[in-house]
Parts: sequence; structure tokens; C-alpha cells
Amino acid sequence: MNKQTTLVLSMAMGTLLIPTIASADLQGISHESFDSGLGIGTTYRIYADVDAGDQVDAIFGDAVNPLSIQTSTSFYQNQFGDYGAPTESLFGFFPSLEYDSFVTIGKLNDTGDAMLDIGIDWSTFEDNGGDIWSENGTWFATPDDAQVYEEDGRVLLAQFTTDGTISGELNILGKNEDLTSWQYSAVALPAPGAIVLLGLAGYLRVRRRH
Repeated sequence: MNKQTTLVLSMAMGTLLIPTIASADLQGISHESFDSGLGIGTTYRIYADVDAGDQVDAIFGDAVNPLSIQTSTSFYQNQFGDYGAPTESLFGFFPSLEYDSFVTIGKLNDTGDAMLDIGIDWSTFEDNGGDIWSENGTWFATPDDAQVYEEDGRVLLAQFTTDGTISGELNILGKNEDLTSWQYSAVALPAPGAIVLLGLAGYLRVRRRH
């Protein structure tokens, strides 16, 4: 990780980055998909699969391994949505808002959401349903936030609605149940619809901090 990104992440997340990097318990990336029936495309929920008691704290990009998420067409963006989890109280008035495209740490809506972000320009994603890209940015929540912990062995990272094919790479920072820290770089997003569960071999690299 470059020095600038390390500084940004350290300042943003305080004690999130701890010195010890243990054997990581990230099992892979999975997704579930469904059609809202509203004619706006297929909705995909992207998860990090982890061991019981583990947490996912941050998704980030740096100069060595930029954060890059795109679709072959465009991401659906609701006019009442944002790049973070949508406002649950508006779902009854604007049903398509529930299928907005957004990033998250463990939350499907804004109720109790403590996600933060630094260094990512969301304008292309929000204004035109375009790419998410950053070589010095992150979205994250702290270990004090309950949403970072796995539920049924997974943590939600994003929801995307599109009629295209999703691809990209991201870096993931988390902790094991014993609070030892782990990090994976250049995690490839599989093309939803082609692969249900992406194993680690050939796609992930562990980077150790000394």
C-alpha cells in the first residue's frame, strides 16, 4: 500500500489497522441476484464470504491495486438514492429506490448505517451510472460498528442493478474473530450469472505488514 493511502486509511479508521496480519479467513466473493420486475435490470448483491466471528472493515484502492468496478452498460441510479445505502423510509413512496446501486459495509438501507468514505470521486457512478474507480480511496466502517461483522458467514459489500455484466477488482481489509487483521489485494469480481462463488486460488493475494 502506498504511503499516502496508508495515511488516509490510518487517519480515517484510527485503530482499524493493527500491526499483525494473520492468516486471512476470507473465503471468496459471492453474489445473489433477482429481478425487481420494474424493468430496471437485474439486481446483484455482492458479499465477502468469511469465517464465523470475522469482520470486513474496509474496501479500498491504492496506486498498486486500484479499486475498479464497472458494468458493460450502466448501473441503475434512482434519483432519491446515493452512493451509500438508500433511505428505507422512502421505499413505500418510491419502490425502485430499494433496487438502487450503492456500496456498503453490511447494510441494505440507511437505518443505523455508520459507513464512511474518503478519497473516492462518486460523480461518474452517481450521475451517469458509470464506473467506480480510485487509487487512493476507501469506504469503511470501524470495528465499533456492528455492521462490519458477518451474518451467516458473509458481509454485504455492494448492491448493483444493471442489464450489463459487472467486473472489477477491489482490496479488502478485515479482522479474524481473535482481532488479528487481514488484507487481500486485487480481489476480482466474477461476472454475475457466470460464477456463483469465486474461490481464492488465482484471484487473491495476501499482503503482509511488518
